[in-house]
Amino acid sequence: MAANADEVLAVDVSTEAVARVQRNAALNGVTNVTAREANVFDLLHELDGRGERFDTVILDPPAFAKSKSAVEKARRGYKEINLRALKLLQPGGCLITCSCSYHVHEGDLEGILADAAADAGATVSVVENAARRGTIRSCLGVPETYYLKCFVLRKLA
Repeated sequence: MAANADEVLAVDVSTEAVARVQRNAALNGVTNVTAREANVFDLLHELDGRGERFDTVILDPPAFAKSKSAVEKARRGYKEINLRALKLLQPGGCLITCSCSYHVHEGDLEGILADAAADAGATVSVVENAARRGTIRSCLGVPETYYLKCFVLRKLA
């Protein structure tokens, strides 16, 4: 992202992950990346409250549903994080949103994204579904390998 952006804000709740981003940016001579340790749910809300807007937001959270019993809570989490991200996007902006929760299926995630867009008052189009495009691979007959999902959305209004 840094090569194609004026500035990048990388957020993680992990101190170690933030330090890794800072080290890698320094090693590569990248000066337009700011790494921040924060709870992304809180930070997205804070940024929206300050009126901040972005051209691109990338969400790649850890698995919200590691078991079937966690699916409902995960659905709420995915909806909330995507709703907040969509509110931060400029019209024409791009949301790249991922899930590595095996128990939240692709169709469910697509519905969650539609609900988040509706609640954000945003009209979005699907630019790409990486799983359908074949960018993300899985093994036929081994459903456990089909856990990665990634949607690229454009906020039209």
